[in-house]
Amino acid sequence: MTNKPQETPKTQTVDEAVGVFHSADDLQAAMDDLQSSGFMRQELSILADEKTVAEKLGHRYKRVRDAEDDKNSPRTVFIQNETIGEAEGSLIGLPLYLAATTAAAVTVATGGTALTAALAATAAGAAGAGIGAVFARIVAKHHADFIQEQLDLGGILLWVNLGRPEMAEKAVTILKKHSAHDVHVHRIPV
Repeated sequence: MTNKPQETPKTQTVDEAVGVFHSADDLQAAMDDLQSSGFMRQELSILADEKTVAEKLGHRYKRVRDAEDDKNSPRTVFIQNETIGEAEGSLIGLPLYLAATTAAAVTVATGGTALTAALAATAAGAAGAGIGAVFARIVAKHHADFIQEQLDLGGILLWVNLGRPEMAEKAVTILKKHSAHDVHVHRIPV
């Protein structure tokens, strides 16, 4: 019986391009450019909020540079400006619609005239929109606070998963084109 040397399992790795942005608009433009150049949305990620980082790692980063090449850095998706706008529209529109249609239906069901139903729908719709606007402002503020939190750490960190090695140059070029700093490619174990 011969003793065969045990093979050590190979560690799987992934290559990523990484860059730091000092503007949410530059980040947005880079992400749009990356997606129109063949990168999928799920291949792009940013550093999670400080609370998530602290929960996962037991500490917070003092600088974004500390997180750039840390394979344990918690990540999340960047919520684009269009998505925030859609959420705000829904948060205003849905309560407006529900309040207006409910008020009109109740008015008609209780014998009110079409004019009374229209007035009730208008008043209730305005109140519903007002309530929705409060929620929309909360969502917008939360997003703005998240962006500011990242900027206060030194910038918004963007990782681009490079599914194929030939994508590295393209990703680096796009990141630099949109004013990313400290752009580089690294290999991390998965």
